[in-house]
Amino acid sequence: MRKRKSGPEVRNVFQDLDVPDAAEHLVRAQLVFKIDGILKKRKLKQAEAGKLLGIPQPDISKMLRGEFRQFSVERLLRFLVALNQDVDIVVRPHSGDRDSPTLQVF
Repeated sequence: MRKRKSGPEVRNVFQDLDVPDAAEHLVRAQLVFKIDGILKKRKLKQAEAGKLLGIPQPDISKMLRGEFRQFSVERLLRFLVALNQDVDIVVRPHSGDRDSPTLQVF
């Protein structure tokens, strides 16, 4: 397993903006960023992506424009699997390097 290089801590802009459930919102944003990157790399049109992910094209458009509250973390993970990505969930004891345990997407 690859260990993440130490570097600057991920800043949660959603927390800065007092968005409810900021930590979960950040994780969803990171997952959508990954999905968007895969769609761009494959040059998939939104309609094609919608068929692949089982959602209408307008929902793909909304998701990619940042309107992703309707999608749970689990559903976004399923989208990644539908895009032929392996998803590994790693749980480990808090290292104490930060103030509190975190959720992160790499």
